[in-house]
Amino acid sequence: MGLDTQVLVILNSVAGQSPFLDGMIVFFASYLAYLLVALFLALLFFSQYPKREKMEIFLVTAISTLVARFGVTELIRFVSHRPRPYLVLPIHTLLTDAAWSLPSGHAAFFFALATAVYLYHKKWGVFFFIAAALMTVSRVIAGIHYPSDIIAGAAVGVAVAYATFYIVRKIFVAGQSV
Repeated sequence: MGLDTQVLVILNSVAGQSPFLDGMIVFFASYLAYLLVALFLALLFFSQYPKREKMEIFLVTAISTLVARFGVTELIRFVSHRPRPYLVLPIHTLLTDAAWSLPSGHAAFFFALATAVYLYHKKWGVFFFIAAALMTVSRVIAGIHYPSDIIAGAAVGVAVAYATFYIVRKIFVAGQSV
């Protein structure tokens, strides 16, 4: 058994121990996502950033999350057909998903979000990174991802967010000088 599977089995051993804990894992793995998007929008809307910078932050975040999740992740899944762990291992399953496992779309989306936020506001970014880690580890505990799926998704999200930041920054700076 490889390290990836060993870590999955260890983390997944938490599942099925308590209905309350299972509920928390499902909440973090599935529903925390909606709260994070709403929190991002609220923080941006009520922030003191000038309107132009708010638009830039929103643009970088929207583009990077969507490209990471629905572009790069789906492209990788098109060529890499890794089944979900619960389909091939005798583990406790709290959630199911029909898509391929590698890379994690949740990790790609929310690490892109966290990176984009971090590039503009370090304290908010740290919070979003912690929340993304909590969400994605919960998805391993729930039995729908291997740890390497999360690492790959996080790498996709961070890389796409950095690239998007620099591209949009060049466009916004060029637009200000014209």
